[in-house]
Amino acid sequence: MSLEVGDVAPEFALPDGEGKLVRLTDFRGQRVVLYFYPRDNTPGCTKEACGFRDRYAEYLASGAIVLGISTDNAKSHTKFAQKFDLPFPLLCDEDAQVATAYESYGLKKFMGKEYMGVSRNTFVIGADGRIEKIYRKVKPEVHAAEVHADFAPLLPTESGAV
Repeated sequence: MSLEVGDVAPEFALPDGEGKLVRLTDFRGQRVVLYFYPRDNTPGCTKEACGFRDRYAEYLASGAIVLGISTDNAKSHTKFAQKFDLPFPLLCDEDAQVATAYESYGLKKFMGKEYMGVSRNTFVIGADGRIEKIYRKVKPEVHAAEVHADFAPLLPTESGAV
């Protein structure tokens, strides 16, 4: 079964880099930008994370939060977050169960070699827990701006109107 816009987002509970358990249900009532990325401290993943960092205040002001997920461990996430001053949680999905549930883990090819890994996908989850938009195989340099541009008109204003 393929995840589609309108589906209930798969629930998860994952530790962040500090070991705190983060659940999707913790954010019910808020829009969640859930992005999957292959590896901490790689060029594309760094560009993507820094893009979300640079727009993070705008996401928060709009009532949305950002969560990053990869199969890296807590130590790696902590170093990555500190090195690039990332203000949002990076969640540890070491066994790739959540990435698999979100169809973001599977066979990849690079330079003629096949391996299992995380695909660069993003899911925007509405306040009701349903998927509002799916971005597959995103371009890390422009992705945070793309997501924000798509949803800024839909996000509540300071007066609460949409």
